[in-house]
Amino acid sequence: MTAPSFMHRFGQRLVANGYPIIPIQPGTKKPGQYRNKQWRDYPDWTRHAARATTELELAEWSRWPDVGVGIVGGVVAAIDIDVVDDGELAHRVERLARERLGDTPGLRIGQAPKRLLVYRTEAPFKGIKRHPLEVLCLGQQFVAYAVHPGTGRPYDWPEEGLADIDIGALPAITESAVRAFLDEAVALLPATSMPVQLALPAGVAGAGLGQRGTPEAVAAALAWIPNADLDYDSWVRVGMALKGAIGEPGADLFAAWSAQSVKNDASVTTRTFAGFKPTSIGAGTLYHHAMQRGWKPDAALVLDGATPKDKVHPAAGLLAGMRASAGPAPAKPSSRFDLAIPGGLLGAMTHYMLATARRPQPLLALAASLCAIGALMGRKYRTESNLRSNLYIVGVADSGSGKNHGRETVNELFVEAGLARFLGGNKIASGAGLLTAIHRQPAILFQLDEFGMLLSAAADRKRSPRHITEILDNMTELFTAAGGIFLGAEYANRDGKNERRDVNQPCLCVYGTTTPVHFWNALQSANVVDGSLARFIIVETEDDYPEENLSAGIRQSPPDLLEGLRLIADGGGHAPAGNLAGRTPGPETALVPMVVRADEHARAAFTALAHEITGQLREARGTPFTAILARVAENAAKIALVRAVAFDPVSPVIRLEDAKWAIAFVRHFAERTMIEVERNVADNETERNHKRVMEIIRAEGQAGITKSELTRRTQFLDRRSRDEIVASLVEAKLIESRMRASATRPTAVLVVTEGDIP
Repeated sequence: MTAPSFMHRFGQRLVANGYPIIPIQPGTKKPGQYRNKQWRDYPDWTRHAARATTELELAEWSRWPDVGVGIVGGVVAAIDIDVVDDGELAHRVERLARERLGDTPGLRIGQAPKRLLVYRTEAPFKGIKRHPLEVLCLGQQFVAYAVHPGTGRPYDWPEEGLADIDIGALPAITESAVRAFLDEAVALLPATSMPVQLALPAGVAGAGLGQRGTPEAVAAALAWIPNADLDYDSWVRVGMALKGAIGEPGADLFAAWSAQSVKNDASVTTRTFAGFKPTSIGAGTLYHHAMQRGWKPDAALVLDGATPKDKVHPAAGLLAGMRASAGPAPAKPSSRFDLAIPGGLLGAMTHYMLATARRPQPLLALAASLCAIGALMGRKYRTESNLRSNLYIVGVADSGSGKNHGRETVNELFVEAGLARFLGGNKIASGAGLLTAIHRQPAILFQLDEFGMLLSAAADRKRSPRHITEILDNMTELFTAAGGIFLGAEYANRDGKNERRDVNQPCLCVYGTTTPVHFWNALQSANVVDGSLARFIIVETEDDYPEENLSAGIRQSPPDLLEGLRLIADGGGHAPAGNLAGRTPGPETALVPMVVRADEHARAAFTALAHEITGQLREARGTPFTAILARVAENAAKIALVRAVAFDPVSPVIRLEDAKWAIAFVRHFAERTMIEVERNVADNETERNHKRVMEIIRAEGQAGITKSELTRRTQFLDRRSRDEIVASLVEAKLIESRMRASATRPTAVLVVTEGDIP
């Protein structure tokens, strides 16, 4: 089993001690985000200096592989003594810092003799650089717990680690005291400790080239210019030369080159390059520095930007590699979930839905297929731990996105296969109506459109009648009773019509579709805490409007698919003989379903998941998300069961690929659900309006939204309420006002500063 990450081990303690923390990419000193199984830079990490780390962020970060922990400067500052070759000098500077600023217990050693001292600030101030000394504060961060990229060993805290030191126990310092200390400390340093510079002799243009270069040659030259510990002026000179050589396309190259340095701040790099206005510096400067370090341009490489070049240039591969090193481009919306659609009957059913849909929605088709097959399997298959195939899944997509197609296709397939008895009605009118249906057909599938509206009514216990709120109550009870006996309600008057109606091993599957607004607005925090939401797997499509399939038309159900559905409904041929053949036994019939065993590899995967979830539950204690986390392993086992039976209804076995696919599927959407709950679920109108306005602004991304456009899109608010909400969001530093350039004059826009929650 993978060892717990530094974030998992120390994150909660650091937050409790008052430190603002951020995730650090493994093997680096840089803040990072883990997205789509890849590490990438975290451009908005500085926002964490202004607010406390949330429980959801901490829980999310703790799941990232090998993630380290950084401390954001502001309320704390760190004296970074970057003396490499003289241990005695490093100790002298440390002693001076302790004498002038206070005897701090926070001493960190990364690569000795370098060292770092941590202090508390009386008031935040900007960092100060006096190479090789630096005071890290506002706009900067330092690594607290991680593996040092140079030594390959964890950072050491010889006295006490910050995870064991309350922030109030650190000595408080001021900017003036820090500057006075630096003046004294710099006087101790020899001249040889000054930073590396790129020397630029006069006449560099003697390379015989003008300012302009070609992207291929510039990228090739830049690859020979190291950026391990350059001074600021040299860093700026390279950026200016890049922009002078190839203009704005040089931004990606500059970002990738700057990222080689542990001091790099991606947001500062981007802003700095945008402000460059070179007039005389360019390609010649870059070529000169590269040649000094051994670069010999390929004879086929065109150096002068004014010279025509071939469409496919010999240096194109290098250029592409340099751009790629800047990190992947932001992911574009995709109509497919990251996991591949599985094989077997589950894949065949999903692919049939996609082939016949006007707007193919792979995720929604997959969700509908899981619920449909789960209902047919009801009371016939079970796991070794007695879990069943009863699934509750909600597909969330915008209006007109094609979310109805999956439900319609399931209806047609079941009818053509002679399995219509497994279909419940299109609506559930009451809790009693749901129980009547499950008593009539103990394994049943309800496919409900506008599920958000039903949920809104069923979750509102103050205003909705009891027969509506009982729908959600009965769903919750039936979900848990799938492996046992559901006992019906007792009536005072037992006259034959009001007899208690029990169901042995009920299998209720629910596939609902809804729009995001209707669904998330329907929920209250009580639905999260009481576990009613946790039983649902919420899948939200990432592409509401995929390209239309204009060839979609009249559907013809594949015979193999129909036969496969019948085989599953028949229990893989193991159903009782006689007059019960092909039929579901009565509601009170005692049954012995087939046990679908997991192979040893799948069993190990579920065991590892159980341990992981237990750790996350302990970390999330006291938050509303424990109910969601507690259902991850159960839902993953159910999904794996359905996938295994769909692959082989006669002799199913849960294999490692079934387990891994199901775990990834359920965990992904559980994480997304927790994020959406934090963003959207509110218990009163005031909180709901704040979150709605926040989502409207967030949806516009870094382009922002003008005040007039926000007014137009928030007509549900009066002017005073809107202004108060915007003011409170600005005060909380969740949004900020920026100027957006336009063809005529700059325009003020509102932009979310918190960034998307990971």
